[in-house]
Amino acid sequence: MMDRIDVREYREEDLPEMLEIWNEVVKEGNAFPQEELLDETTGRQFFASQSRTAVAVAGERLAGLYILHPNNIGRCSHIANASYAVSSGFRGMHVGRALVLDSLDAAASLGFRILQFNAVVRSNVRVKKLYEELGFHPLGIISGGFRKPDGEYEDICPYWRELI
Repeated sequence: MMDRIDVREYREEDLPEMLEIWNEVVKEGNAFPQEELLDETTGRQFFASQSRTAVAVAGERLAGLYILHPNNIGRCSHIANASYAVSSGFRGMHVGRALVLDSLDAAASLGFRILQFNAVVRSNVRVKKLYEELGFHPLGIISGGFRKPDGEYEDICPYWRELI
């Protein structure tokens, strides 16, 4: 049985575990568009530059994190974008759900009107199911929009949801 999941703003002392979780997802190569790993310097800058960076804590351990920021600029800056990373040891334990729910509240409180995900990899069935359970709508399919580590291309499915 897992301890309760609390989601809170990240702290400087969380950075080592955050880097481990983020880089694990980047290395897996099936969710994030990023290919470069973060180190202490680039990670500190990256996480601090977001509109909100939060962590999921289960007991004494970091189970996951998310970043939230504008999806675009100017006349589209009311649309937020978020990325979620869950430690492999906590997957399937509703950490992602807790992160998404917190990000919805945070985005609304920051004045965003829509939360959009640009590149949900088509084979990521569990994530797509979660988003749809939480009221997100698929926008269609972008054929071959994601390059996997082996050089093959996979479809992506953007999702969106109103916050107001």
